[in-house]
Amino acid sequence: MKTKKLLLGDEAFALGAINAGMSGAYGYPGTPSTEIMEFVQTNSISKERGLHSHWSSNEKTAYEEALGMSYAGKRSIVTMKHVGLNASADAFVNSGMTGANGGMLVAVADDPSMHSSQNEQDSRFYGEFAFIPILEPSNQQEAYDMAEYGFNLSEKFEIPVIIRFVTRLSHSRATVDVDTEAIPENSIHFPKDGKRWVLMPGNSRIRYKELIKVYDNLEKESDNSPYNVYTPSTDHSLGIIVSGIAANYLQELFPDGCPFPTVKISQYPLPKAMLRRLAKECKEILVIEEGQPYIEKAMRSIMDSPIKIYGKLDNSLVRTGELNPDQIKECLLKIRPELDAIKSGEIRESCDIIVARPPSLCKGCGHRDVYQALNEVLAAYEDARVFGDIGCYTLGYLAPFKALHTVLDMGASITMAKGASEAGVHPSVAVIGDSTFTHSGLSGLLDVINEDSNILVIISDNLTTGMTGGQDSQGTGKIENICLGLGVDPEHLHTIDSLPKNHDQMVELFKKAIDHKGLSVIVSRRECIQTARRHGAHRGPKT
Repeated sequence: MKTKKLLLGDEAFALGAINAGMSGAYGYPGTPSTEIMEFVQTNSISKERGLHSHWSSNEKTAYEEALGMSYAGKRSIVTMKHVGLNASADAFVNSGMTGANGGMLVAVADDPSMHSSQNEQDSRFYGEFAFIPILEPSNQQEAYDMAEYGFNLSEKFEIPVIIRFVTRLSHSRATVDVDTEAIPENSIHFPKDGKRWVLMPGNSRIRYKELIKVYDNLEKESDNSPYNVYTPSTDHSLGIIVSGIAANYLQELFPDGCPFPTVKISQYPLPKAMLRRLAKECKEILVIEEGQPYIEKAMRSIMDSPIKIYGKLDNSLVRTGELNPDQIKECLLKIRPELDAIKSGEIRESCDIIVARPPSLCKGCGHRDVYQALNEVLAAYEDARVFGDIGCYTLGYLAPFKALHTVLDMGASITMAKGASEAGVHPSVAVIGDSTFTHSGLSGLLDVINEDSNILVIISDNLTTGMTGGQDSQGTGKIENICLGLGVDPEHLHTIDSLPKNHDQMVELFKKAIDHKGLSVIVSRRECIQTARRHGAHRGPKT
């Protein structure tokens, strides 16, 4: 039986995975993927069955944990944002070689327009690189349906499957037809070909040849996929290729049907036979895809003969940011000005009376007190440099603090500060949050400890993963013990409550640490003001 629910794209996928017999969800919070895990954590079936749904230390550990569950024959998902796939890349690429046993889905949420990200990378390139198939839902219903379809595809070809989301799909709601009952979980069963899971060169050489054959079969599967659809039409002067959420934008422009033949793609590898048919029947091609010009580039090697292709590479569509119906409308009118069906209505221009409001640290945030004290101390140095990291505290780059000089990726504050110090920079300061520290700061700090590099590391601990909504942090209550366990000198490991009343004490502590010729670590602690409000009262500092 079916029922209807109003769901975010992330939630639709999460519920689809639960109803499809998932046994465990793994991940690290990252916008716009976070709501997948949060839904699993609160779902009644998930609680009743005791499905795994705890956050992992980082995306790599999450990926390996999900792959371990797959090895045991059970269905698993791992969730992350697009840059999180970089962190898990070693495990991800090698999982193409090991394959999967129980169905394994890799839910990756790309972030066109960089609403909360460092870049606009497109995860589809990763899938091709690792010979791993991709599903790209166009709407919330497909996000739900693709969970079970993806598990079946994964088990049929014994390989992980990417589910590619984008921000607009992850964070928009629609009514979804969902099952009222979940299918049973898989029982434990181990792979028949155990050698494939031991990636020693002799085994890997054999598996790599097999993987290429699997990928060839996956291409045939795409040509017959229910999610890749060829829709014929009467006007063959133009053929349109549309993928993922962009299919909705085209449908919005042509609610009564597109006048041009169209190929909608939501499963990869690309359906080459379907695309060659479109190129053969049409004089020109327009490619509409969210993200980078992945399909557009591939078309040039797929076609049997040259054909004019419009898209992002020739600037018919904007190369950066999210697509929207107005951009597609403008593009179509430029290349087909005779189109009466979409001439009605003016293209909406961005409003020039709306002033952008940059984000800022919350009032009462402990990061504010850290930056205020640090700026006061560093004002005495001409070439002081502060290396930032990924988290709420990244906003310290903006006014009024303007405290950071670099922000690269998770954990890079410590290692970049180390390298700069070795180049002669002093003071060289790293600012990193508690969750980011346990995500990927530990190995960098170990390098610093082993060489006693002359840097100050400030771990600004707000007792949560604040930037993504207050998820549990792996380091809560453990930061000092972790540092001591790695080998930080106890004489140069200090803890302070980052409160306004402790400003003078923080200034003196920072000065003392900078004067020390070697590594100093300061843990500045104050609970995130947002999670404190949710808890109803400040829990007080933990040491």
